[in-house]
Amino acid sequence: MLRIVNTIFRTGTLSEEIAPLSDDEFEALGFEVKSALDKRFDGSLAIRSVDSGSCNGCELEVNALANPFYDLARFGVHMVASPRHADALLVTGVVSRHMQSALLRAVESTPKPKIIIAAGECACNGGEFGVSYASCGAVQNVLDVDVSIPGCPPTPTDLLRGILLAVSD
Repeated sequence: MLRIVNTIFRTGTLSEEIAPLSDDEFEALGFEVKSALDKRFDGSLAIRSVDSGSCNGCELEVNALANPFYDLARFGVHMVASPRHADALLVTGVVSRHMQSALLRAVESTPKPKIIIAAGECACNGGEFGVSYASCGAVQNVLDVDVSIPGCPPTPTDLLRGILLAVSD
C-alpha cells in the first residue's frame, strides 16, 4: 500500500486545469433566461435530456449545468426524468437507428407546445458519423429542430445560450 501512495505523490495531479470562465457572463445569461421564462413559462422550464447515440461528451456538459458550480436550477431550468413532464427535449448525439423509435416516442410523450433542442455537432449535423446503415445522422433528419447548439461538446455557457435562444420570443 505504501508503494501505491508513493506513486500517487510522485505522479501528482493529471487532470486538466479549469478553463477560465467569466462568472459574470454566465450569471448575466442566467438572468436573461430567468426573465424570458418569467414571461413565457411562468418562471420555470422543464427539460428532458435524450441521448440518441452520442459519445457522452455532451451529456457530461449537460450534467455540469446541474452541479453546484453552474446551478442551472437557480434560474428556473430543471432537468426532469420523464418527457411527460418536460417543456423541452434536449437531444444529444446522432440518431442511431436503434434509438430512432425511442426518440420519436419521447417526442410524442412530450406535451405541446414543445421545444426540440439539438446539442452538439453530432446532433446538429451528424458529426463524424453522418448517415449510415447504423445512423440517421443529425436530429433534423428525424425531427423538426427549434434550436441547434453546435460544439463538440458545447460548453455549459453555450448550452445556456441555446436555452435562452429557445425560450426567447
